[in-house]
Amino acid sequence: MPTRPILIVVAALVLLATPLPALAQSCVLCYTQAASAGARMIQALRSGILILIVPPTLMSVAMIFIMYRNRNRCRDAAGAAESNPVWKKTPS
Repeated sequence: MPTRPILIVVAALVLLATPLPALAQSCVLCYTQAASAGARMIQALRSGILILIVPPTLMSVAMIFIMYRNRNRCRDAAGAAESNPVWKKTPS
């Protein structure tokens, strides 16, 4: 039974489930602007946060997916060093 992958998944879930302190909320300017803003400004702030977070997250997920799908592209059963003549040493 593969215990190492199970332990890694459990550790990742524990880290994701534990709340971290929101250190970015201590910015005085951000706090005063958000506190004095109306409903439209708060909605604009939320939209701005989503715009800044969603695209990098989606690009990271897409990159991981592409790397996972192409993980065996450069490998074969015999090994890349023996089958590819470019990697063979030339006699001197």
